[in-house]
Amino acid sequence: MTTETLPVSAVLSVAAAAPTVAAEHFAARLAFEADVSDVRADQLAAVPGVVLVDSRGDDAWAQGRIPGALHIPTARIAELAPRLVDPAATVVTYCWGPGCNGATRAALAFARLGYSVKEMLGGFEYWVREGFPYDTAQGRQARPVDDLTAPRSGISCAC
Repeated sequence: MTTETLPVSAVLSVAAAAPTVAAEHFAARLAFEADVSDVRADQLAAVPGVVLVDSRGDDAWAQGRIPGALHIPTARIAELAPRLVDPAATVVTYCWGPGCNGATRAALAFARLGYSVKEMLGGFEYWVREGFPYDTAQGRQARPVDDLTAPRSGISCAC
């Protein structure tokens, strides 16, 4: 008689949520987040009512920024937002990238002021890595698509 040891699953060591609970969770995440491709698609379609806000400091803004974004450093949101951002708009915040929680802090500041807000996942880093244009003092620029973040064709991943 042989006893076979079954492998232990790291994935299944905690059971998956019930489908209804999972649906609520993922819908809630999408209510708080947008990705760079969706933001770019809205820009290209000239969707009204979406305001993109760069929450980084002056040096970061000078290094490069997303065309059309407002520059409101997180520390100045309470002061500047009421003058610069329509309260009926949905604000999308971004910072450097996924290793930075500056966009999260900025989104919190906007939410505390009563704005509808989402955080752009990936931040400026993934905007640039997906080959989208960005502005600097030298003008509009773009880098080649990083195929670890988007298809080389530069088209949407269609996910």
